[in-house]
Amino acid sequence: MPPKKSKVVVSKTASKKNSKKSIAVNRDSSDDEQEQQTVSVVKNGGKIKKSVTAVLDKTEDQQNDEDDVEVVPKKGTKRAASKSPKKPVKKTATTSTQGSQNTAADGDDEEVSDTQQLNATPRTMILKTSDRLSAKNEKPTLKFVSWNVNGIRAWLKNNGLAYIQQEAPDIMCFQEMKCDKLQVPNDCTPPGYKSYWSSGDTAGYSGVGLLTKKDVIKVTFGIDIEEHDKEGRVITAEYDKFYFVASYIPNSGRKLVRLPYRQEWDAAFHLYLKKLDKIKPVIWCGDLNVAHQSIDLCNPKTNTKTSGFTKEERENFSKILNDGFIDSYRYIYPDTVAAYTFWSYFRQAREKNIGWRLDYFVISDRLKEHVCDVLIQNEVYGSDHCPIVLLLAI
Repeated sequence: MPPKKSKVVVSKTASKKNSKKSIAVNRDSSDDEQEQQTVSVVKNGGKIKKSVTAVLDKTEDQQNDEDDVEVVPKKGTKRAASKSPKKPVKKTATTSTQGSQNTAADGDDEEVSDTQQLNATPRTMILKTSDRLSAKNEKPTLKFVSWNVNGIRAWLKNNGLAYIQQEAPDIMCFQEMKCDKLQVPNDCTPPGYKSYWSSGDTAGYSGVGLLTKKDVIKVTFGIDIEEHDKEGRVITAEYDKFYFVASYIPNSGRKLVRLPYRQEWDAAFHLYLKKLDKIKPVIWCGDLNVAHQSIDLCNPKTNTKTSGFTKEERENFSKILNDGFIDSYRYIYPDTVAAYTFWSYFRQAREKNIGWRLDYFVISDRLKEHVCDVLIQNEVYGSDHCPIVLLLAI
């Protein structure tokens, strides 16, 4: 998602000459994940023109226009029918107490959009737990968490630390921090953890982070290829028995403008993982920006040319899995449907579970007998993604 700060501009004009009704939606993008939307409605002899300029998230097109656009007319004009009417939401911040997550408004931080503010509602945080054992009949000894927080400063203000306190991961990684590594608030490192942060050359864009209770042998940033290390997308931590790779894989963008670069990245990153895997088993996680199978998104048939579900992206991911790695969630739950980790902020996508599974724990094949469970914490809020959890007996 781009670093640009969103804004909402609304203008209305009246005309009594026209009586026909028309709705036009125009979308365009000046960035790989930013869109602009204009809605125009003419009804009952009065023309109401509403222009909205807002940051639409990276998969807004993927919702397939399932809901009608609703425009509320001025007083005295007849309201246009809508399949899914919504009450106006007052644009104010919401507060949260420990144990809850919400998308609070924050006009000063560029990672919080006006859309998030308009849709901010407090939610109770409910964590899934598991008592599953590994194939060796062993209890988990390590808990890993990955979460695309869509802006770490907003995440912190949305009481994100409450999740860490309750989940208590041993190792946790963040994606899409949208914050320079030198400006990450100290409070983002809870007591008992060491933290490592990486950011790119563009302010407020991308970025990954790592929290760890477990002692690290070595931490590196990037994949040692200059053209791929400018956006702050990879942190690798070496532990005694494995490498932990936290990543935020590039999005192919609106109209697939970055698909050629994404393919270059996929090839280079594949080689990087194999290089590590020759030394120690690998645990690779993060927002991988790909829905691998048709069951990994709500509307596969209409998204074959959409970023995250192109043939090229899926095939590249398959190549990695076929080269000594496994998708840990599908290893445990091969046929589970409607298991998503990302939802658009628009059109009540999360409430309707119109989503994508874009977040993964991919592990070396020789670690699969150590897997106890993989959890999708879809009742944890505070971002357009939810956290995922890997439990290992290792």
